Amino acid sequence: MHTIPTEHSDPVNAKILAISEDLIAGFHRHPFHVIAEKSGVDLPTVIERIRAMLEAGVIRRVRQTLLSTKLAHGALVAWKVPEEKLNAAFDFMSKEDPFSGHVVIRSTDTEVSGSGYRLWTTLKVPVGESLEFHADALKRLTGATEYLLMPANGVFALGVGHVRRRSLEPGDKAEEPAVMMTTVPVELTPEEWNVLLCLKEELTPDEVVYDPWIGRAEKAGVSIERFCEVAETLNAKKVIGRFSTFLEHVKPSSTGERVTRFNGLFHWAVPKGREIEAGAEVGRHFCMTHCYWREGGPQFGDVNIMGVVHGTEKPRVLEHKAAIDRHLESIGIPVSYTNVFWGGRSEIKPSEISPQVFADWHRKHSAE
Repeated sequence: MHTIPTEHSDPVNAKILAISEDLIAGFHRHPFHVIAEKSGVDLPTVIERIRAMLEAGVIRRVRQTLLSTKLAHGALVAWKVPEEKLNAAFDFMSKEDPFSGHVVIRSTDTEVSGSGYRLWTTLKVPVGESLEFHADALKRLTGATEYLLMPANGVFALGVGHVRRRSLEPGDKAEEPAVMMTTVPVELTPEEWNVLLCLKEELTPDEVVYDPWIGRAEKAGVSIERFCEVAETLNAKKVIGRFSTFLEHVKPSSTGERVTRFNGLFHWAVPKGREIEAGAEVGRHFCMTHCYWREGGPQFGDVNIMGVVHGTEKPRVLEHKAAIDRHLESIGIPVSYTNVFWGGRSEIKPSEISPQVFADWHRKHSAE
């Protein structure tokens, strides 16, 4: 009986994942064809392997991502929650709140500024709605005592690529500094919203096929040609991210293999007025899956550059940070504060951006 290999470390799967995790930018009518072309793996095998990895849970989702900074108000949120309520708050954020994306319990190696903020989430609300209004509701519903909203003033790195990044050496970086992406929302027509909401949902194993958007066009009530035209317009408006296969990088597979074991949220405080310069220098390092200009305020040593690095070994993650620290020092960017917040228990899901879902959620929870 033929068994399809599903571990991320299988050589063929690794070739596919090195491309499919975060290198298929924008909208493509035939995204699996593009993965096949770029990876050098034939199309039937690409589809067979991605479907098998999805069914096995090695890939946790396959979807067209959105640049939600263009579609919703968002922020990284640090929560202070009584220790006895911490896991219940985690469960509520991850299971009951569709607007919270990454939900992570973090810790520091030493007691430093901000160590008391153990629960970290990403939060998005539809354009026109209030982050504070939603955060206040979550604070009431979870028993949190404080929260700090840290919206992104700019984005310097936004990718995944865990398989591709495993072989990186500390200090490996692009030839040029990263270019900062802005977070200014755009306006969409009702038809664009209709297509967008159908486009963004994760693919089922049955949709991992040569033409994955046919069923989505039917759901949107338009022809496949019109669906793709609108998707291409959305792409031109820069609200489409990448087509991506997201690995389950937190939990081990059924055979015990892990993609990563550690993730560090790095903090740097650089002089006011040099945030764009510093973020561009941090973001050019290939190890960074995320890098933002966010203001942490006095609770976090006035940090203003934040980023995430994943790895299988904690010392290796720290080596990547040390290389970035040395680079900043070598080019004359002083750092007044730096720290690492280590990820523990975590759940990752796409944040909802639908105005209707937002209204329904608050109607449901207003009396609780």
